[in-house]
Parts: sequence; structure tokens; C-alpha cells
Amino acid sequence: MDMNEIKEIFFQECEEQLAELESGLLKMNDGDRDPETVNAVFRAVHSIKGGAGAFGLDDLVAFAHVFETTLDCVRSNKLEPTQDVLKVMLKSADVLADLTNAARDGGSVDESRSRALVKELEALANGELPSPSAAVEAPVAKPAAPVAAAPKPTDDSGFAPIPFSFDDFGDDEAEMPTYEISFKPRHELYSKGNDATLLLRDLSRLGEMSSYCNTDALPGVDEIDPEAAYFHWVITLKTDKGEEAIRAVFEFAEWDCELDIKTIEAAAAEATEELPMIPVPFDLSALDEGASEAPSAQSQSDVEAAVVAAETASNVTKLAAAAARVEKKETAAAAAAAAAAQNNAAAAAAAGQTIRVDLDRVDRLINLVGELVINQAMLSQSVIENDATGTSAVNMGLEELQQLTREIQDSVMAIRAQPVKPVFQRMSRIVREVADMVGKSIRLVTEGENTEVDKTVIDKLAEPLTHMIRNAVDHGIESPEKRTAAGKDPEGTIKLTAKHRSGRILIELQDDGAGINRERVKQKAIDNDLISPDANLTDEEIDNLIFAPGFSTADKISDISGRGVGMDVVKRSIQALGGRINITSKPGQGSVFTMSLPLTLAVLDGMVVTVAGQTLVVPLTAIVETLQPEASAIHSFGASHRLISIRNSFCPLVDVGRILNFRATQANPVEGVALLVESEGGGQRALMVDAIQGQRQVVIKSLEANYTHVPGIAAATILGDGRVALILDVDAVVGASRGQALRQEVSLAAVG
Repeated sequence: MDMNEIKEIFFQECEEQLAELESGLLKMNDGDRDPETVNAVFRAVHSIKGGAGAFGLDDLVAFAHVFETTLDCVRSNKLEPTQDVLKVMLKSADVLADLTNAARDGGSVDESRSRALVKELEALANGELPSPSAAVEAPVAKPAAPVAAAPKPTDDSGFAPIPFSFDDFGDDEAEMPTYEISFKPRHELYSKGNDATLLLRDLSRLGEMSSYCNTDALPGVDEIDPEAAYFHWVITLKTDKGEEAIRAVFEFAEWDCELDIKTIEAAAAEATEELPMIPVPFDLSALDEGASEAPSAQSQSDVEAAVVAAETASNVTKLAAAAARVEKKETAAAAAAAAAAQNNAAAAAAAGQTIRVDLDRVDRLINLVGELVINQAMLSQSVIENDATGTSAVNMGLEELQQLTREIQDSVMAIRAQPVKPVFQRMSRIVREVADMVGKSIRLVTEGENTEVDKTVIDKLAEPLTHMIRNAVDHGIESPEKRTAAGKDPEGTIKLTAKHRSGRILIELQDDGAGINRERVKQKAIDNDLISPDANLTDEEIDNLIFAPGFSTADKISDISGRGVGMDVVKRSIQALGGRINITSKPGQGSVFTMSLPLTLAVLDGMVVTVAGQTLVVPLTAIVETLQPEASAIHSFGASHRLISIRNSFCPLVDVGRILNFRATQANPVEGVALLVESEGGGQRALMVDAIQGQRQVVIKSLEANYTHVPGIAAATILGDGRVALILDVDAVVGASRGQALRQEVSLAAVG
């Protein structure tokens, strides 16, 4: 592995740390004061700084160091994480992300913004805001007041008495304790990519440090194990950061080394306690004989020898008992340590392990699995045609192969499935930035962040969500003054949720703003010649006008909106993903945008049907039920429309063959099969087909990429007999039944 690969791994880890950082800050902004949340935020910045230092990314290291210092003040309760403080930290997290991206891609960062934030962070770290620690330490500075006011001379010499307190002596030493640190790495520390030199460097930044490296365990050259650890450092550090700051340096290596941290006073006291206390016998009569005379050197040595000889015999039993107790304690401690290590290993195994795999390799694997599905279907079709009974051993083996292929396909697709959390977290920054630009106070609430979807969908979801968020902030949420006048909370709320439903993923964007002003939207559409002045539109049709190209209700063009391209991009992007989008709005209460997307763009479960001699595939997720129409259930409506009665309700009947121009006249519904489907907007339609061949899992092939776009058709697939079958665009067909022309734009709404 070369340096570029290692650097790329570092940047991938930075993405995870930045996500953890923003997630923790948002929790704190919502009132979470759990120390573990604060520590997680601190560790994220600390990890980025440490890795950046290894690669010489000085700008990133410098900013992360200031950020880390301020977070340490929060962690040590010297700085209260108020809303104003967290606002600065959220902006700092954005700059940290920008610096990381610039280091990765070679871009630039707004230096004026980063310098301004550095000053704000330093001001917070210096205690310019009130904090409990500042209130406690303030009285210490009082004795210095008389020094500042120069007293008047008391004699002609010009000398003036300067008051001082002897209690002040030694305060500096008390504020700067000295620690003795014993650091002995194990070989695991180096095998995990840690570097003792970098740890010592970070330690030296906490204060005045001196270190001694013990090399007594270093063997000869012929006996050196390149994967072993032989050095042992004894470090003396004078710092006011506290023991927690010291341990923070070793937090990622503490389990892979022997680490002992104590103050010099504690170390001295420990050493005193370890000295054996030997009782010294003496004769009281000697005090009477020569108490006033000092013993000679010879007599003193004789006394010491006698003491040693006497006590050796008398205390041997006590020493043996003490040694036995110590050995027993050491044995118990070793057993406890072994049990703890076993529990940690079990916990690590339970948590699972992950590996990083290049996305191209996963895509190639998915393509191969798709080909496997097609070949398995073709093989099964061939065997079925030649085995009328369907009981041969080959046929039974093919059924097992079909089941195994399905399991392989599901497992491979699960590899690509990722939570939508990274995309949702990215939206938090957009809300903050746009809200600051328009002078609004808006809070983003997210739910279902761990909902998983195909990575291809996630990658293409960021753009439409960005446009929708900007639209909600700029147009949906009112200004604080208008919200207060309407009896609302001055702070607006945007809620972003994700959930699974019927084999698809639903993403909802809800705001508590003023809702869609339909009169204004309709008038703007008339002014822009999008509709005629006498057009009679439903509320749903008026709401959908905001997706028209070039449509905007903004009075003037700004950096945020006004050009009429945002929501148009949203609809086209969602349709390109094989999804659909709906709007529900209540004046004065807000709007809800609901996006329905496929879980994957690779395979789908579909119903294979026949229409006018053509084979089509209808996505199974769009089908509610199938039924055989009876003549008594069919009712004509107008010149060419028909309804089907289903459980005391009427549903429009749509002839798929007629809509797609497969035939010139409408077919007899009684001779076919009706598929009750759920279309865009929640409306139900009964699609009439000639026959159902069966339910199959098919591999999606892009028709536009391999041929051209066909109106009413979402994509194509290859069946078991080798024929190409078209995947129906359910929403396009239903729209055409309402009198709308089949869309010429890319529409994969049926896929998934």
C-alpha cells in the first residue's frame, strides 16, 4: 500500500469523523449534555487533527487545534455550550469540512471566514463568555489590585512600600502540576498504524516535557523481531491541562500499551509507602548512661548491624505472610484483567468488523449477479419446455439453483445498501447557511436516518433534496415577524424523514410555514403563459405548477432563488431515479413533499403480462391486486371512458394496449385481466392487460442508454427465453389516460 492509498483511507475516515462531529453538535444544540456526546465531538476533531498532522496538512491541523482547544473547554466544564457557542461550533464544523475537502481535492477555502472563526474560537477558549471556572478563579486575582495602584512615597527617598502576601508564593507551581508518565507500547500499537513519536509530539504540546527512553529490553541485532516493541518511555510533563487531557492523547492507543499517569507528589508518596518499615530495637538504659553524647561512627555501624541481624529472624514470618497476600492480590488482578480482555474481545466480535471496498468492484459484482439471474431464468425456461411433468431431478435442482440465486442477489444488493444519514446531515448545513442569508431562525429535525437504500440512489438524492431545502427555507417558512404575528413560534421547523413502504423508500420534507399560496401560483403561471387564464385546475394541479420549467414566485432574482430552475430540477431528478413526488399543502400550516423512490436501480420484482401480443413487465410494488372483470362490473362513461366496479366503488379502466398504440381499438375487458395499481398522487387505476404470464425477478436494463427513450416505458429487461421485455411506466400510462400526452422526458417512475 503506497502513501496515496493511505491518504485516501484517511480522508474516508475524515468523512466519518465529520459526520460524527456534526451529529454530536446537533444533539448538543437540541439540549443533549451527555458527557459521552461531548467526548465524541472532541474525539472527532482530535482524530482529524492527528491524521492531518501525519500528512503535513498544516492549515487543517492549525484550525482543528483551535477548535479542539475550545471543545476541551466545554468538555472540562469551563465553557457552557449555549446556543450562541454552538452556533460558532457548527460554523467551525463546516469550515473544518471545507478544509478537509480542499486538502483532498486541491480546492480553496474562504480564508477570511476561517480566520474570523479562529478568533471567535480563541475568544471562547479564553473565557470571554461567563463560565463556572472563571467565576471561581476570579477572586485569586484580587491581591494584585494594590500593585496596580501606585502608593504614595512615605519618605523623601522616593521608595514606596509594595504590599504582598506570602500566600501568593507557590501559586504558579500549584497551577502547573507535574506528571510522571510511564508509556510502554505493545506490538499491537504499531500493527494498528499508531506511532509512538506522534503520541509524544502531541503530548509535548500540553506543556513542558522531558522524556527518557529505556532501551534495556532491546535485544541484539540477530534477535530483533521487526513486529515487536522494545522501548519504554518515562516522561515528565508540567501542564495545567489535567490528567484527562493527557489520557486524551493516548485514547486510541491506551489498550495497546502499558500506561501509568500520576503526579510527582503521588509518585513520591507511593515510593515512600513501598519502603519497608523495620522496627529498630533500643535500650532505654542507654539514654541514662550517655544521652547527651553523640554516638561514634563505629558504634553507629554496630547498632545498624545488630538491628539487621535481629529483625531478619523475628520478621521472616511476617514478610512471608505479606508476600503471600501480595501474590494472592496479583493473581486475582490478573484473573480480572484476563476476564475483562475476554469480555472486550467478545464485545468487539459482537460489534462486527467492516472492510472498505472500491465501489467499482461492487458494481461489477452486481452486474455479474444480474447476468447470473438472467442465465438461471433462461436455463429454467429451457428445462421446463423440455420436461412436461416438471418432476425430473434436473428440474428440482434448478429450483434450488433459483432459490440460491435469489439469496445471492439479495446479499449482494445488501452490500450496496447504505443509510441515508450522510445525505440528511449534509442538509443541516444548507439549512443553517440559507437561514442566515435570509435572516430566519429555522431548525431541522430528521427521522429515520438509518433507513437503508441503494448507494446509487443516495448519491443522486443530494441534488433534489438541496433544492427542496432551499425552497422551503426561502419560500415555505415565514420571517420571524410574520410567524409571531400569526401566533407561531418565531423559529420555523423543517422535518426530514425517511421510511420503507411496500418495497420503496419514502422521503418526506415537511415545513410548518405558510403553505402554498395557490392564487399567487396560478396567477404567476398565467403571467408566464404556462396555463390559459380560463383554465379550471384542481388544488393538486395548481400545486404541481411549481415543478414547471422556469416557474418561480420570487419577486426578484437572488443568490437563493428566482430563476425557476430549482423545483424543475427536483422533479426531473426524482423521475430519473425511478421515483415520483407528491405535494400536500394547507394554507397557514405548511407543506409536505413526499418522494417515493425504488430501493435499488438494479433489479425488481415484476408481473410479466401480455398486451396485444407484446410482453410487458409491471413493477410489483405498483400493483395492489389483480382481478378478472365481469360484464356486470363494467360501466361506460362518456364516449370512450369506462369504469370498473370494485367493492361498491368505481375505478377508471385503462387499456394499456390502446394507450401505447399497440392496437387501434379498445379491447374487451371481460376477455382480459385488470391490474389495480397505485399511481402518482395516490389515485388508483385498473390497467387492462390480455393475460398474466407470472411473477418474476428481472434485471433492469436502461433502454435510453442502449436505445432511446420510449414514452410510457421505463426500462427493459431480458426474459428467460432470451426475449427483451419492456418495463411499464405506470405513472406515464395513468397520466395519458387522464388526457395528458405521454411525457417525452426521462421517466422511470415505474422502476422499483
